[in-house]
Amino acid sequence: MSNNPGSKPRQNSTRHPGATDTAKGRAGRILAKGNKDATYDTAQEQESAVLVAVPDKRQPDTTTQEYLDELAFLTETAGAQVVKRFVQRLEKPDVRTFVGEGKLAEIKAFVNHSGASMVIFDDDLSPSQLRNLEAELKVKIVDRSLLIIDIFARRAKSATARTQVELAQYQYLLPRLTGLWTHLDKQRGGGVSQRGPGETEIETDRRVVRDRISFLKEKLKDFDKQSITQRKSRTGLVRVALVGYTNVGKSTIMNLLSRSDVFAENKLFATVDSTVRKVVLDAVPFLLSDTVGFIRKLPTRLIESFKSTLDEIREADLLMHVVDISHPSFEEHIEVVNDTLKDIGAANKPVLLVFNKIDQYNPEADAGLDPNGGFEDMNPDEEDGTLIRPTLEQLQATYMAKMHDPVIFISAQERENIDELRALLVRKVGELHRQRYPNQPEYDEAE
Repeated sequence: MSNNPGSKPRQNSTRHPGATDTAKGRAGRILAKGNKDATYDTAQEQESAVLVAVPDKRQPDTTTQEYLDELAFLTETAGAQVVKRFVQRLEKPDVRTFVGEGKLAEIKAFVNHSGASMVIFDDDLSPSQLRNLEAELKVKIVDRSLLIIDIFARRAKSATARTQVELAQYQYLLPRLTGLWTHLDKQRGGGVSQRGPGETEIETDRRVVRDRISFLKEKLKDFDKQSITQRKSRTGLVRVALVGYTNVGKSTIMNLLSRSDVFAENKLFATVDSTVRKVVLDAVPFLLSDTVGFIRKLPTRLIESFKSTLDEIREADLLMHVVDISHPSFEEHIEVVNDTLKDIGAANKPVLLVFNKIDQYNPEADAGLDPNGGFEDMNPDEEDGTLIRPTLEQLQATYMAKMHDPVIFISAQERENIDELRALLVRKVGELHRQRYPNQPEYDEAE
């Protein structure tokens, strides 16, 4: 858009002079302008990022570092490189700039010295905090929600997922539109009730964005109707949904059980689109769906936008809750997933708890003060003193095996204990089939 006050507000220098500015086209340009401060287009030149966390004073240091590690993983998934981490413990974040004045000066000095291109916060920022930080630091400011939405935008492949992400982007952008037109401040007339072109432009864009949000919601309703029709056509088969924290190996398990090639990668949110496959194990057929992973502080607007995708979880007969046992915070991850299932109304479904990645499990991470890592009859390696990986029998004798019923320990990557997982699934699906469809004949295992 031209900075000339006399230019027509609907004209854009990147378009044909005679082109008509449709609502969709204008909304797209508004979104593109808003995304100039996101982590897009990092493929050509990798951006460098500074991470900032503001935990309360009671949070343990180890937890703070784990949260920053997760934020760093999100940043790398989005295509940027982490160059520095800052932590400031406050009773509550600063209303104006989220961090205190001294810490802000420290961050600014580092950014100026290092040439970092963005600063990423591990919490959501208010529109005013975002504007104040941009004005002070003169670089891109990205909060946790925007970072996650950006990753979802990169991963979305289907029309439904792309529409869901676009809706979340506009909902995020709407309250932050004011900051996009600061270049017009000097053109604004002074005095009460004297509105300059900048303010008029903001009002126009708010209306365009609201119209676009309404359009996308209606579009998602049509997708919902299609999904409902598809799910109705699947009646007669038990539905199993893979759920869990992001990057726990759900897609790998999906590929093992269904012999399909669902995209799996050691990155956060490798799966955004919901995938459903018919699986037959020991002549027992059922539907298996791979769904988007959950994460700490998952933006509410994403949960709302991904309603149709999450319906696969809500309407499932059995949930396979996959846990990365090798992660030091796996118990917190279980809690995050359970809380999210409550939020979407799927907390009362039968659950099969699957501890994955036992090949990477480090007993020392759970050892505490116990030299044997909490495992009986387990001695350190004679050469380097580290604990030897526990056996399946030892894992099945731990508190983890008592966290739920049923529980199973596997390694999807190494295909360890997968036959036992299949047998357990066959038994659970058979039980559910008899409960859900008592008038249908039993599965014939001889088929």
